[in-house]
Amino acid sequence: MDEGQRHVPKARDMRRHAAGFVAHATATGATRRFPLPLDYSVASLRLVDFLVDGLRKGGRERARVAGTLFGLGAYVGEVLVRRTGAEWVDLDESQRVYFGQPVGVRMPDGRVWSPLSRVVNRFEVGPEESLQTFYLTLHGRVRKAG
Repeated sequence: MDEGQRHVPKARDMRRHAAGFVAHATATGATRRFPLPLDYSVASLRLVDFLVDGLRKGGRERARVAGTLFGLGAYVGEVLVRRTGAEWVDLDESQRVYFGQPVGVRMPDGRVWSPLSRVVNRFEVGPEESLQTFYLTLHGRVRKAG
């Protein structure tokens, strides 16, 4: 049984997953001296792109970095939730098949996106799948103050 079958994430837990990833990423190794600016800002998505590229350049297999990719996807999703008015949702069966993930975000206009899939795409495809560009060209977002 692979890791994805042992624990299927739920929408209600994604904010906690994102916060846990940020806490771990900013408290480990060299990041204690040079904290990562994971502040849920749109600009921080450029850092996520950089981090995923680092995983790619290291030549790691996706399965070996699945936990980190999940954490980065949770973070990207939480940026969408905080900045666009989106909400985490459990995906229905057809959406799970399409995105290959159990959770996603629903935008204020009803569109559903999968930040977890977008991070995997960045890892598998490369720079053409920029997470910052994804946000900036995202349909269905509303501007939120702050």
